[in-house]
Amino acid sequence: MTELRSIRDFIRFGASEFGRAGLSFGHSYDNALDEATQLVLHALHLPHDLSPVYASARLTADERAQVLALLRRRIDERVPACYLTGEAWFAGLCFRSDPRALVPRSPIAELIEAGFSPWADGVEVSRALDLCTGSGCIGIAMAVHNPGWQVDCVDISADALALAAENVERFEVGDRVRLLRSDLFAALQGERYDLIVSNPPYVTHDEYAAMPAEYAHEPRLGLTAGDDGLDLALAILGEAADHLSEDGVLVVEVGESQRALERLLPAVPFAWIEFRVGQMGVFALTREDLVAHAGGIAAAQRTRSG
Repeated sequence: MTELRSIRDFIRFGASEFGRAGLSFGHSYDNALDEATQLVLHALHLPHDLSPVYASARLTADERAQVLALLRRRIDERVPACYLTGEAWFAGLCFRSDPRALVPRSPIAELIEAGFSPWADGVEVSRALDLCTGSGCIGIAMAVHNPGWQVDCVDISADALALAAENVERFEVGDRVRLLRSDLFAALQGERYDLIVSNPPYVTHDEYAAMPAEYAHEPRLGLTAGDDGLDLALAILGEAADHLSEDGVLVVEVGESQRALERLLPAVPFAWIEFRVGQMGVFALTREDLVAHAGGIAAAQRTRSG
């Protein structure tokens, strides 16, 4: 280890070791080099966007030991990097992250930064709902990027809501973000929103069984949703119209369960959103579409439950 001296040395070494160990990168970072960079900088108490001019700075013996210990944990325990640092970036914001909720990661961040255009163009949003909020990242980011919005963040998990509360305090949005414990819409009787956004569990049981070890550190409650991944998405489709304003819009992420949803509801005009990297299993629907196809959605729910 005496051959490793600079910040650059340890980042390169970490990335090489991560690759050699066959780690999975699906939690905020998508490659070994970025993860190694963030872990090395975190261990050294340096900002994530440190100027490259410091790359050649040398580490003390104690610093080398701290960096190596953190890199070793990532390899030996397969803990997602964001759980090791306690932070995750989402929609340009740094959230607290720990095993009480999934690591923040969703293409919906791109929608938030774009103001949900063009899907919510023409909709005067004053109230928004983040359903299955987890760490609160979607709802809080909506509030931060849209100071005029009142946002409700809902989850069934008390642990997740406790983490979300820490993030509400972190971004000082407690006057505009309300946290509610509820099984989807169960505790929201009479509540209506101009925009409902949800990144619910959508992983199938088979997919979960095949997932890399990193995902075992996350709460399974936030990942799995039945044999086809649609348990929660269908329930949301069935009730969302009752909680949307006349011109309201529903945005839901279903990931790889997109194909199963299209097979189950071929007549529903899902608008599959294109992101910078292409489609990622996120759809938008208007309240008008939900009402028009309520019968088909209800029939699909009965078919699955039967």
